[in-house]
Amino acid sequence: MLSFKKSLLFIVFLAVNFAFAQEKFTLSGTVTDANSNETLIGVNVIFPDLQTGTNTNEYGFYSISLPKGDYKVQISYLGYTTITENISFSEDKTINYKLVESSQSLDEVVIKQDVEKLNIKKPQMSVNALSINTIKQMPVVLGEVDVIKSITLLPGVTNAGEGSSGFNVRGGAVDQNLILLDEATIFNSSHLFGFFSVFNPDAIKDIKLYKGGIPAKYGGRVSSVLDIYQKDGNSNEFHMNGGIGIVSSRLLAEGPIKKGKGSFLFGGRSSYAHLFLPLFDIDNIAYFYDLNTKLSYRFNDRNSVFLSGYFGRDVFNISDSFENTYGNTVLNFRWNHLFSDKLFSNMSLIYSDYYYGLNLNFVEFDWDSGIQNFNFKYDLKHYITNNFKLEYGVNSIYYKFNPGDIKPSSETSGINPFKLIDKYAFENAVYMDAEHNISDKLALSYGMRLSSFLRLGQDELNVYENDNPLIFNEQLQIYEKAEPIATENFRRKDIIKSFANLEPRFSLAYQLNDNSSVKASYNRMTQYLHLLSNTSSPTPLDVWTPSGKYVKPQLLDQVAVGYFRTFKDNLYSLEVESFYKTIKNRIDYTDGANLIANNAIEQVILNGRARAYGLEVLFKKNEGKFKGWFAYTLSKSEQQTEGRTPAETGINNGEWYNTGFDKTHDISITTSYDLNKKWTFGSNFLFQTGQPTTFPNGQYEYNGITIPNYESRNSSRLPAYHRIDISATYNPNPDSQKRLKGEWVFGIYNLYNRRNAASISFGENRMTGRNDATRLAIFGIIPSVSYNFKF
Repeated sequence: MLSFKKSLLFIVFLAVNFAFAQEKFTLSGTVTDANSNETLIGVNVIFPDLQTGTNTNEYGFYSISLPKGDYKVQISYLGYTTITENISFSEDKTINYKLVESSQSLDEVVIKQDVEKLNIKKPQMSVNALSINTIKQMPVVLGEVDVIKSITLLPGVTNAGEGSSGFNVRGGAVDQNLILLDEATIFNSSHLFGFFSVFNPDAIKDIKLYKGGIPAKYGGRVSSVLDIYQKDGNSNEFHMNGGIGIVSSRLLAEGPIKKGKGSFLFGGRSSYAHLFLPLFDIDNIAYFYDLNTKLSYRFNDRNSVFLSGYFGRDVFNISDSFENTYGNTVLNFRWNHLFSDKLFSNMSLIYSDYYYGLNLNFVEFDWDSGIQNFNFKYDLKHYITNNFKLEYGVNSIYYKFNPGDIKPSSETSGINPFKLIDKYAFENAVYMDAEHNISDKLALSYGMRLSSFLRLGQDELNVYENDNPLIFNEQLQIYEKAEPIATENFRRKDIIKSFANLEPRFSLAYQLNDNSSVKASYNRMTQYLHLLSNTSSPTPLDVWTPSGKYVKPQLLDQVAVGYFRTFKDNLYSLEVESFYKTIKNRIDYTDGANLIANNAIEQVILNGRARAYGLEVLFKKNEGKFKGWFAYTLSKSEQQTEGRTPAETGINNGEWYNTGFDKTHDISITTSYDLNKKWTFGSNFLFQTGQPTTFPNGQYEYNGITIPNYESRNSSRLPAYHRIDISATYNPNPDSQKRLKGEWVFGIYNLYNRRNAASISFGENRMTGRNDATRLAIFGIIPSVSYNFKF
């Protein structure tokens, strides 16, 4: 055994010496837009002669080590003219590159090099990135560009239908998606109950969706990560751009604080359709507004700071008797520091708040609830060698949950003040990720995240006999609430319940040839927060709650395998992935559960499990006048909650049932065509299997009351969902040298006026005495026109 250990140490020693035997120097720097000085994410820095390269990180920084010599380097990025130059290496160098947009170059030179070949080699999989220019070319409802609706055109991503909040990824629930805006958590991504998203497209720089193989730096959710970065602002000159549409308008201003050093960005949107409702004697009001802001300053090549924020509100008012206000507020201070040309760091201090308020004037009381968190992050990326990179860091989040606070709105109100008990929690994590190129063909990514969750003390906590808040009545075969036998009181610093979980991540890519590879990944993730909602599409009234004494954290295990191929110098690409995931401790609700203003939510929930599996196909045409993609997903999403004892029935008799977001078939076709410099056309086609639902299958009378009897949970489906959208963008003066430029965007949503069912309800027809089914459809055909401008 001793000789074996010595031999192993000797082999490691030789490997290390071989790796560093050849003297190497480091090239590092940042890549920015030549016009705005905006840093660019994911730029390819490639050395064709060495068949090696790297990409810029989230802040435009790159680092690569090369042996002494003379080399050709190519700096390339989609939509920009490629830079090709020769570099002589005899010492460490810092070179900052500025890329020019292709449309601005009169003598455009396009290098026909497969600059995206690194995507074949990289072990990263189950990731989709969309440029904001691609999103802006997609036809949208009411002419409003929408980030969330755009990602639902990707494989594995759906939503619960028109007018629904959020999105579902690989059969997961809405609350299982981590949505980040400049690293700050967004708890509700929708305006006007799902008609629009909260993201202003003019302020967005980069969008990336992780569906699997999720890096260890992300945690806290078990389905996906949507990572969105705002633009920094133009540090060279002042610019404004915006758009005027049928129901909303937007305006964004950016410019230098100090030229070449610092910049500002301010953007705002607002809808105004409600201003015209009084003309039609409609007293109801529904509108939204949001503000984006960002300040950035680069002190020197090693230090930059950023201050970004978002504020959004939705207001829904019915005849002055009911007013609903909700929205997100986030603020983030970040400091980028370069310790060396190989070690990059980012520190973030983040505040996030989601607020929900109701003013019920007809009963004279106000209600407000929400969730706040204070987040500290410190991340480092270490470019040890070209073949080995480390990313590591720490993350701590303090939560305060306000489940609800009822206050009388007048002195004559008969409502007594009532405050649901606030909850507090502390979530911590440390992580390390490694990106390791074993050979020219084999690349690995592996890491570990250690997360912990502390449920902190609160004013009052129920105590139940045998710690069982939910009792099963064997005679009636139903679940009933258990009566508390006592209450416990805690100080804020007390720990009611603690959890700790190891979350390994692993992925690999094996390159079959220059144009194809196979990839596989595994990741475990833990989610300590739960959205209390027993509807298929959450509403703003739904409340977030932390894990604790009676609520366990959700645990995900997901594996995925895939085949990836490019054709004709990356003109076409094909991605085929298959996935399987299981989730433990998925909350399920007893029949008839009341979640609103419930101070003892543990009395109506059970811990179940979920699973999802499927096949995803994405075929893309990446270049030319005609571009687009075809996406297809074949999948299954199910949930099971068995009885805790042999005598209990569980939910749905303990059998697997379809989740509310199970879509067997999901097809989307997205295209754009550049006819000439003036006209660009776009289209979408969507088809989805109908959403699962539960219908009544009979009825009986009791004491003169007709009571419906329902089938097994989610055993029926709504009709299939499908529609076609088209758009046309007209630029009247594409070659104009004037500072003010504009374009018209025309669109038709749901071209053939398909009345897709949002729900089907049943009720008695008083004329015939029979039960009738009524289909509710949100949208038919909707034409739109908007005008976009910039100067």
